[in-house]
Amino acid sequence: AAVAGSVEAQSPSTSDVSVADIVTPEFFNGIIGQADASCVGKNFYSRATFLEALKSYDQFGKIGSIDDSKREIAAFFAHVTMRLFIPKIEDNMMFDCADFCYIEEIDGPSKDYCDETNTQYPCKSNKGYYGRGPIQLSWNFNYGPAGESIGFDGLNSPETVANDPIIAFKTALWYWMTHVRPVIGEGFGATIRAINGALECDGGNPATVQKRVEYFTEYCNQLGIAPGDNLTC
Repeated sequence: AAVAGSVEAQSPSTSDVSVADIVTPEFFNGIIGQADASCVGKNFYSRATFLEALKSYDQFGKIGSIDDSKREIAAFFAHVTMRLFIPKIEDNMMFDCADFCYIEEIDGPSKDYCDETNTQYPCKSNKGYYGRGPIQLSWNFNYGPAGESIGFDGLNSPETVANDPIIAFKTALWYWMTHVRPVIGEGFGATIRAINGALECDGGNPATVQKRVEYFTEYCNQLGIAPGDNLTC
């Protein structure tokens, strides 16, 4: 199974930047501060738990030049903002914008995220593998290896992701380093494809793609860098 360490080994850092110096309290709280007071995630996610989780994935945000590192951080938080699924009506379109609002996918227990063909990470009875955490980890074939890498029983106790904010952030970083980091050099559009390409790319949902690009561009602006090329998919 792919684990974060194997990706890190293939992508050595040439940047000595401090992620904590880039993800300042102002930057992080500027995102989470947009969440409504009723959002359960507002008291669950924090910069401190993100930085604690980061200790297990210390190559995150350290790739190429300092600007490259900042672009990776901006991309991660752009997707986190989008993936936490709170319906928002804008120009008659529904977007899943969250600003750390939700911990679990809306109506997640009613959805089937069990791939019964995956025998390496078989589903357990009465367990739901719906979206949880900052990047909404889903499916048994992700919960299994994520748990192995991080150190929790992803198949028997997937709810751990929704109960422990450090593990929640670790699942997001695990997914990023395993599935997204390998394509980060291809531009932001490639990261969209790695996260939700089947539903959004190639004309699947251009409005949502554009919303992701807007968040990414905004965060790049905050960090004082250009967003680069190949922004869409």
